[in-house]
Amino acid sequence: MSPEKMVYMANQIATFFKSQPGTDQADRVAAHLRDFWEPRMRAQLSAHIAAGGTGLDPMVIEGARKL
Repeated sequence: MSPEKMVYMANQIATFFKSQPGTDQADRVAAHLRDFWEPRMRAQLSAHIAAGGTGLDPMVIEGARKL
C-alpha cells in the first residue's frame, strides 16, 4: 500500500478513538492495529515510524509502539 494511504488509514483510526471517552485511546489504537491490520501492514507502519513517522497522528505512533 502507498505510504500516503497507510498514513490516512492509521490517522482515521486515531481520530475515531480520540472521540471515545476514557484515557486508554492509544491502547485501543494498538488493539485495532493488532486485530485488523495484517502483519505486512503493521510492518510497513513500524518502518514508517522508524523513518520519522511523517504525517502520522501522535496517537498512532503511541499505539503502534504498544504493539
